[in-house]
Amino acid sequence: MASKKIHAIYTDDDLLLQAVKQTRAANYHISEVFTPFPVHGLDHAVGIAPTRIAITSFLYGLTGLGVAVLMMNYMMIQDWPQNIGGKPSFTFYQNMPTFIPIMFELTVFFAAHLMVVTFYMRSKIWPFKKAENPDVRTTDDHFLMEVDADNHDVEKLTKFLYDTGASEISLIENEQDH
Repeated sequence: MASKKIHAIYTDDDLLLQAVKQTRAANYHISEVFTPFPVHGLDHAVGIAPTRIAITSFLYGLTGLGVAVLMMNYMMIQDWPQNIGGKPSFTFYQNMPTFIPIMFELTVFFAAHLMVVTFYMRSKIWPFKKAENPDVRTTDDHFLMEVDADNHDVEKLTKFLYDTGASEISLIENEQDH
């Protein structure tokens, strides 16, 4: 079974944002929007839920802090306590002020690196993956809105998209494997 999509090209980000709002108000399904730069308010206009990557970043930071505390407690207190500069090495809390830079650095290290890995996995950006950009101009100065046209009159949808300010429209038919 073939799926039909319409690619509408826009030349201005404000025009695209207004077109997305009009298209959603007309109950057409926007499957994807490609832009050369982030457009403020576009994710809300398309209906994309807010991201939860900040929550995962916080959890990764806590993991890094936990690893730092356990690592320093084991190395500096239990395994091989040393008297460095006259500082006692009896308990962890007595030495904690000197351990703060290490705890901070490992918190940031874990949060940053694991957040990047999570972002790549969530976005399905794998090494050597072929780009999915349908039009090369969207990396330069054009904006593309991909609208599902399966259950709609294509000519009516095309006219509607031209009325929203699209400069170019093309019908794309893809074969789906089920």
